[in-house]
Amino acid sequence: MLLKAVFWDLDGTLIDSEPLWHDGEIEIAHANGGDWNEELGWSVSGTPVPNVARHMIDRGCTLSVEEIDVQLKDYVFNAEVERLPWIPGVRDVLRSLKDAGIPCMLVTTSPRRMAENIMKQADGLLSGYICGDDPYDHKPSPAPYLAAAAKLGIAPEDMAKCVVMEDSSVGLKAGAASGATLIAQTGWIRTDTSGLGQFVSIDSYEGIDAAALDAFVRQRLAQSAE
Repeated sequence: MLLKAVFWDLDGTLIDSEPLWHDGEIEIAHANGGDWNEELGWSVSGTPVPNVARHMIDRGCTLSVEEIDVQLKDYVFNAEVERLPWIPGVRDVLRSLKDAGIPCMLVTTSPRRMAENIMKQADGLLSGYICGDDPYDHKPSPAPYLAAAAKLGIAPEDMAKCVVMEDSSVGLKAGAASGATLIAQTGWIRTDTSGLGQFVSIDSYEGIDAAALDAFVRQRLAQSAE
């Protein structure tokens, strides 16, 4: 296989956790004088929690950015410890990649304890992770993806032989800037993410396995060579 590695965003690509974040945002906002709803949550989906907090404050929430940050992360962390909402079919993709000897890395802006919880519940299907607590610029910077590649000994010039799986606009911009073969997962996000550098878009994991991802890499490299 030409495929060297697959780098996975967390929310909306591995797990359907965005509803947990939105439930937490709504509960915290409404308990503290704010006006917030699911639509507003989707409008800031994929951005760092302090940014979400500032929007919540703009809508009347009386907590500070720091207080919202702590409470929201606690809400989602506790929910995910209780049960991870894996996206249908994604663990089959991870198993196919492991069987083919292709390493998978989690690349998320979520804090370390959330990343560690994913690693624990992934049963060895993920080789490692980069998280929001690591000393790298956050997405849309490509730094987290390049750091994940470096952990696997993959040079920046070989990123085209790697797949980045993303869903949000900031994540897609990061993946595109990294040079990887970028796949947009559109099945669990409600915002338009077209035209952000993705090589292909998919809306489920039906028909996706190590061979299919390797084929995307080969197609991209062939097009680049033309």
